[in-house]
Amino acid sequence: MRSVEISVKHPRLKIDRERVEALIEALDANATRFNGSCPGGELSLAFVTDKALAKLHGDFLDDPTTTDVITFEGQPGFGVAGEICVSVDTAARYAAEHGRGFSEELSLYVIHGWLHLAGYDDLKPELKRAMRRAEARAEKLLRELDLLSAFSLKR
Repeated sequence: MRSVEISVKHPRLKIDRERVEALIEALDANATRFNGSCPGGELSLAFVTDKALAKLHGDFLDDPTTTDVITFEGQPGFGVAGEICVSVDTAARYAAEHGRGFSEELSLYVIHGWLHLAGYDDLKPELKRAMRRAEARAEKLLRELDLLSAFSLKR
């Protein structure tokens, strides 16, 4: 089992750390369904506000707009798989606008970041379709394992 470092930098987010770790463990355990998994080593998950993710987006990708997920590749030779930064605000807004559960939406963002580390890309249409198919497989797997309910928002 890999080490998963979780940083909650959103004031309203509540997480079940064990379920989040189990979600990552389930993806890792089913790596053959997903390009062979993201690299071994520690995985960092950061749950942040729209403002914080927009700043990262601007600082590292020269685009200061809000986004849902940013993934940074790690250095597997040094025991670091990478970091997945997700916007809690974007997940909450999208879930409300599309009648989707907040925890499922935020879980999807974690899945999306993990898939980027596993080699998926979504910049070209054909690659984006492959990413969406992989996301659907991952969501189905995690739903069957009841691992899509690790997140909630405080009032």
